[in-house]
Amino acid sequence: MKIVAVTYGTEGDTRPLAALCRGLQESGDETLLLADAGTLAGVRDLGVPSSALAGDIRSALAPSGAAEPVRTPRGLDATATTLARLAQQNADTWMRQILDAAVGADGLLIAGLATYIGFAAAEKAGIQPIAASLIPLTPTAEFPSPFLPPRPMPRFLNRRSYSLVSGALWRAFRGSTNAARSGVGLPPGHRLSADHPMIYGISPTVLPRPADWPARTWLCGQWVQPVHDWPLPQHVEEFLASGEPPIYVGFGSMAGLDHGDLMDAVVTAVAGRRAVFYPGWGRGAGSLQLPDNFLVIGEAPHDWLFPRMSVIIHHGGSGTTHSAARAGVPSIALPFAADQFFWARRLQQLGIAPAIGGARRVTAGELSAAITAAGSETMRARAADVGARMRTEDGVATAVDRIHRILGHVETTAHRNRSDR
Repeated sequence: MKIVAVTYGTEGDTRPLAALCRGLQESGDETLLLADAGTLAGVRDLGVPSSALAGDIRSALAPSGAAEPVRTPRGLDATATTLARLAQQNADTWMRQILDAAVGADGLLIAGLATYIGFAAAEKAGIQPIAASLIPLTPTAEFPSPFLPPRPMPRFLNRRSYSLVSGALWRAFRGSTNAARSGVGLPPGHRLSADHPMIYGISPTVLPRPADWPARTWLCGQWVQPVHDWPLPQHVEEFLASGEPPIYVGFGSMAGLDHGDLMDAVVTAVAGRRAVFYPGWGRGAGSLQLPDNFLVIGEAPHDWLFPRMSVIIHHGGSGTTHSAARAGVPSIALPFAADQFFWARRLQQLGIAPAIGGARRVTAGELSAAITAAGSETMRARAADVGARMRTEDGVATAVDRIHRILGHVETTAHRNRSDR
């Protein structure tokens, strides 16, 4: 079968879809992944055919543009506005790019900011759409929408919160989506329902499947490809071999990060311990005055790096949250915006991360106490248990099996056995 996957977002959005495409290729399918050009390096490393969608999300979220999102109380609104504008500006182009790529396709996997245009393109092309997500979007009474602040609510309000978020998203994307639909001869659309097939790259160990989810919704497990051979830079190898496991510090694609304030707190809290710092999409590390106990590194596979750490301090994105938990290492999640607060709360509920506030207000004292708590024997034992359970899951194989079933393909015995575990 030919399966086209389309997403738009940061590297954390693209990387899991690339792992899933690789799994589809290994099962004999032809795949093509469409995503932001700046996130495709890892896709090519996996040998997954890809094509760049119009736009530049890294520039849009850079300090000169949306620096404010991670520093001010209005940050989430500013981030959402920036991302919505990016999708609106490229809606017509995305529609044409997806339709061109989808010629002869049997199915279209749709995720991220390209969701509305992706579903419209599937409708125009007459092919089966399958929604894919790393964040729970399907309504449930068990917890509120991850895009709302995590606070206790009655069960009926939990479920209703998804409709409120869905409505707000549709209002943001309706104009550009309907204009793109009109451009290819489609009637005006409407906000997405929960009736379509939905696969999640979410671990059931991290988030058990809600009992009230519909049958056509599957919690597959994390979408990640094992790292067998990674060229370890010599200076990283020497640092890791020269002492006890270090603390990892990295905030992924949080461009606009005020490294000065936050890293001052981090340096003080680390208090001379060995640490590894990954600048990600934040401001260049060259402007930071880090002590000698910090090693600044470039891109490194989480599956390779995280098991070698003692504590993982991160932003709480879905992918990093899953990789940290899978490594069996305690986390300290310092969320900035959106669903990151949801995942930080999940880690705390699992007992593998201490309770702490968000990145914008954290103090050195709070972070120091969190590092001590994360290093306790109890939390380390819980993290090891969670990691061991997650490593028995095969999210890619399970998702491949579900995709084949949705598209009417008879799955192989191997896939059937692995997905029934």
